[in-house]
Amino acid sequence: MSIVVGLTGQSGSGKTAVSQIFKDEGFYVINCDLVARKAVTPNSEGALVLESRFSQLFSNGELDRKRAAKLLFNDRKLLDEYNSLIFPYITALISEETELAKTNGERYILLDAPTLFEAKADKLCDVIVSCIADEEIRLKRIVKRDKISKLSARERFSSQLNEEFFISHSDFVIVNNGKYSDMCSKAVDTAKKIKERNDGKIKEQKEK
Repeated sequence: MSIVVGLTGQSGSGKTAVSQIFKDEGFYVINCDLVARKAVTPNSEGALVLESRFSQLFSNGELDRKRAAKLLFNDRKLLDEYNSLIFPYITALISEETELAKTNGERYILLDAPTLFEAKADKLCDVIVSCIADEEIRLKRIVKRDKISKLSARERFSSQLNEEFFISHSDFVIVNNGKYSDMCSKAVDTAKKIKERNDGKIKEQKEK
Protein backbone atom coordinates (compact mmCIF):
# COMPACT_ATOMS: atom_id res chain seq x y z
CA MET A 1 0.00 0.00 0.00
CA SER A 2 1.32 3.42 -0.95
CA ILE A 3 0.78 6.68 0.90
CA VAL A 4 0.78 10.02 -0.89
CA VAL A 5 1.89 13.05 1.11
CA GLY A 6 1.36 16.60 -0.08
CA LEU A 7 4.06 19.08 0.99
CA THR A 8 3.17 22.73 0.65
CA GLY A 9 3.37 26.04 2.50
CA GLN A 10 4.47 29.62 2.29
CA SER A 11 7.32 31.02 0.19
CA GLY A 12 10.47 31.14 2.29
CA SER A 13 9.20 28.65 4.84
CA GLY A 14 11.73 25.92 4.03
CA LYS A 15 9.77 23.55 1.75
CA THR A 16 12.81 22.70 -0.38
CA ALA A 17 14.85 21.62 2.63
CA VAL A 18 11.94 19.62 4.05
CA SER A 19 11.43 17.92 0.69
CA GLN A 20 15.09 16.82 0.68
CA ILE A 21 14.76 15.47 4.21
CA PHE A 22 11.71 13.41 3.23
CA LYS A 23 13.69 12.08 0.27
CA ASP A 24 16.52 11.10 2.62
CA GLU A 25 13.91 9.30 4.76
CA GLY A 26 12.89 7.11 1.81
CA PHE A 27 10.14 9.10 0.13
CA TYR A 28 9.84 9.20 -3.65
CA VAL A 29 9.59 12.93 -4.42
CA ILE A 30 7.57 14.40 -7.26
CA ASN A 31 8.65 18.00 -7.83
CA CYS A 32 5.41 19.66 -8.92
CA ASP A 33 7.22 22.80 -10.11
CA LEU A 34 8.95 20.64 -12.71
CA VAL A 35 5.62 19.03 -13.58
CA ALA A 36 4.14 22.51 -14.05
CA ARG A 37 6.88 23.27 -16.58
CA LYS A 38 5.90 20.17 -18.54
CA ALA A 39 2.32 21.45 -18.64
CA VAL A 40 3.43 24.50 -20.65
CA THR A 41 5.87 22.76 -22.99
CA PRO A 42 5.70 24.51 -26.39
CA ASN A 43 2.83 23.17 -28.53
CA SER A 44 1.35 21.20 -25.63
CA GLU A 45 -2.38 21.54 -25.04
CA GLY A 46 -1.78 23.52 -21.86
CA ALA A 47 0.56 25.98 -23.57
CA LEU A 48 -1.81 26.49 -26.49
CA VAL A 49 -4.74 27.17 -24.16
CA LEU A 50 -2.70 29.71 -22.19
CA GLU A 51 -1.32 31.42 -25.28
CA SER A 52 -4.81 31.87 -26.72
CA ARG A 53 -5.67 34.01 -23.67
CA PHE A 54 -2.28 35.39 -22.60
CA SER A 55 -0.46 35.87 -25.88
CA GLN A 56 1.57 38.72 -24.34
CA LEU A 57 3.32 36.19 -22.12
CA PHE A 58 4.58 34.04 -24.99
CA SER A 59 7.41 34.38 -27.47
CA ASN A 60 7.66 31.90 -30.34
CA GLY A 61 5.30 29.57 -28.52
CA GLU A 62 7.32 29.59 -25.30
CA LEU A 63 6.13 31.03 -21.99
CA ASP A 64 8.22 33.96 -20.74
CA ARG A 65 8.25 33.14 -17.03
CA LYS A 66 9.79 36.41 -15.85
CA ARG A 67 7.24 38.45 -17.77
CA ALA A 68 4.45 36.22 -16.47
CA ALA A 69 5.56 36.58 -12.85
CA LYS A 70 5.83 40.36 -13.14
CA LEU A 71 2.34 40.68 -14.61
CA LEU A 72 0.46 38.05 -12.64
CA PHE A 73 1.77 38.75 -9.13
CA ASN A 74 0.55 42.33 -9.53
CA ASP A 75 -2.97 41.38 -10.57
CA ARG A 76 -4.80 38.78 -8.44
CA LYS A 77 -7.78 38.59 -10.81
CA LEU A 78 -5.50 37.89 -13.77
CA LEU A 79 -3.52 35.35 -11.74
CA ASP A 80 -6.70 33.50 -10.80
CA GLU A 81 -7.74 33.36 -14.45
CA TYR A 82 -4.30 32.12 -15.49
CA ASN A 83 -4.36 29.43 -12.82
CA SER A 84 -7.87 28.29 -13.67
CA LEU A 85 -6.68 27.57 -17.21
CA ILE A 86 -3.42 25.77 -16.47
CA PHE A 87 -4.03 24.00 -13.15
CA PRO A 88 -6.20 21.19 -14.63
CA TYR A 89 -3.31 20.23 -16.94
CA ILE A 90 -0.78 20.38 -14.10
CA THR A 91 -2.93 18.27 -11.79
CA ALA A 92 -3.53 15.68 -14.51
CA LEU A 93 0.24 15.30 -14.98
CA ILE A 94 0.80 15.08 -11.22
CA SER A 95 -1.83 12.35 -11.04
CA GLU A 96 -0.13 10.43 -13.86
CA GLU A 97 3.26 10.61 -12.14
CA THR A 98 1.73 9.57 -8.81
CA GLU A 99 0.05 6.51 -10.33
CA LEU A 100 3.27 5.57 -12.12
CA ALA A 101 5.17 5.76 -8.83
CA LYS A 102 2.59 3.49 -7.20
CA THR A 103 2.82 1.04 -10.10
CA ASN A 104 6.61 1.00 -9.69
CA GLY A 105 6.19 -0.06 -6.09
CA GLU A 106 6.94 3.22 -4.29
CA ARG A 107 5.41 3.01 -0.81
CA TYR A 108 6.02 6.59 0.31
CA ILE A 109 5.32 9.33 -2.24
CA LEU A 110 5.77 13.05 -1.63
CA LEU A 111 4.21 15.73 -3.80
CA ASP A 112 6.40 18.82 -3.37
CA ALA A 113 3.77 21.33 -4.45
CA PRO A 114 3.79 25.06 -3.55
CA THR A 115 0.28 25.44 -5.02
CA LEU A 116 -1.08 22.10 -3.80
CA PHE A 117 -4.44 23.50 -2.68
CA GLU A 118 -4.86 25.98 -5.52
CA ALA A 119 -4.37 23.21 -8.10
CA LYS A 120 -6.67 20.90 -6.12
CA ALA A 121 -3.84 18.36 -6.04
CA ASP A 122 -4.55 17.93 -2.31
CA LYS A 123 -7.33 15.57 -3.43
CA LEU A 124 -4.60 13.16 -4.55
CA CYS A 125 -3.08 13.06 -1.06
CA ASP A 126 -3.61 10.94 2.02
CA VAL A 127 -1.68 13.32 4.29
CA ILE A 128 -0.92 17.04 4.07
CA VAL A 129 2.24 18.63 5.51
CA SER A 130 2.61 22.42 5.48
CA CYS A 131 5.62 24.60 6.23
CA ILE A 132 5.06 28.04 7.74
CA ALA A 133 7.20 30.85 9.15
CA ASP A 134 6.75 34.45 10.27
CA GLU A 135 6.43 36.89 7.37
CA GLU A 136 9.49 39.00 8.24
CA ILE A 137 11.66 35.90 8.43
CA ARG A 138 10.35 34.65 5.10
CA LEU A 139 10.86 38.08 3.59
CA LYS A 140 14.56 38.10 4.46
CA ARG A 141 15.00 34.59 3.09
CA ILE A 142 13.25 35.29 -0.21
CA VAL A 143 15.04 38.60 -0.83
CA LYS A 144 18.39 36.91 -0.24
CA ARG A 145 17.60 33.70 -2.12
CA ASP A 146 15.90 35.10 -5.21
CA LYS A 147 17.69 38.46 -5.25
CA ILE A 148 14.46 40.42 -5.49
CA SER A 149 13.19 43.53 -3.75
CA LYS A 150 11.11 43.45 -0.59
CA LEU A 151 8.21 44.87 -2.61
CA SER A 152 8.41 42.01 -5.11
CA ALA A 153 8.57 39.50 -2.28
CA ARG A 154 5.52 40.98 -0.58
CA GLU A 155 3.61 40.92 -3.89
CA ARG A 156 4.41 37.22 -4.13
CA PHE A 157 3.19 36.68 -0.56
CA SER A 158 -0.07 38.49 -1.27
CA SER A 159 -0.93 35.99 -4.00
CA GLN A 160 -0.60 33.04 -1.63
CA LEU A 161 -2.81 31.44 0.99
CA ASN A 162 -2.38 32.68 4.55
CA GLU A 163 -0.91 30.91 7.55
CA GLU A 164 -4.30 30.17 9.10
CA PHE A 165 -5.38 28.32 5.97
CA PHE A 166 -2.32 26.06 5.99
CA ILE A 167 -2.72 25.30 9.69
CA SER A 168 -6.41 24.42 9.41
CA HIS A 169 -6.02 22.29 6.26
CA SER A 170 -2.95 20.24 7.22
CA ASP A 171 -2.31 17.05 9.17
CA PHE A 172 1.20 18.19 10.13
CA VAL A 173 2.59 21.74 10.33
CA ILE A 174 6.33 22.44 10.43
CA VAL A 175 7.05 25.88 11.89
CA ASN A 176 10.42 27.16 10.66
CA ASN A 177 11.20 30.33 12.61
CA GLY A 178 14.36 29.20 14.35
CA LYS A 179 17.51 27.23 13.72
CA TYR A 180 17.93 25.14 10.60
CA SER A 181 18.74 22.14 12.78
CA ASP A 182 15.43 22.52 14.63
CA MET A 183 13.51 22.52 11.35
CA CYS A 184 15.41 19.43 10.18
CA SER A 185 14.53 17.60 13.39
CA LYS A 186 10.85 18.46 12.99
CA ALA A 187 10.89 17.29 9.37
CA VAL A 188 12.59 13.98 10.20
CA ASP A 189 10.12 13.38 13.04
CA THR A 190 7.16 14.14 10.75
CA ALA A 191 8.42 11.83 7.99
CA LYS A 192 8.93 8.98 10.47
CA LYS A 193 5.48 9.43 12.01
CA ILE A 194 3.85 9.29 8.57
CA LYS A 195 5.78 6.14 7.64
CA GLU A 196 4.93 4.49 10.95
CA ARG A 197 1.26 5.36 10.50
CA ASN A 198 1.24 3.89 7.00
CA ASP A 199 3.20 0.78 8.02
CA GLY A 200 0.71 0.28 10.85
CA LYS A 201 -2.19 0.32 8.40
CA ILE A 202 -0.44 -2.20 6.19
CA LYS A 203 0.13 -4.49 9.19
CA GLU A 204 -3.51 -4.20 10.26
CA GLN A 205 -4.69 -5.13 6.76
CA LYS A 206 -2.41 -8.17 6.65
CA GLU A 207 -3.65 -9.34 10.06
CA LYS A 208 -7.25 -9.09 8.91
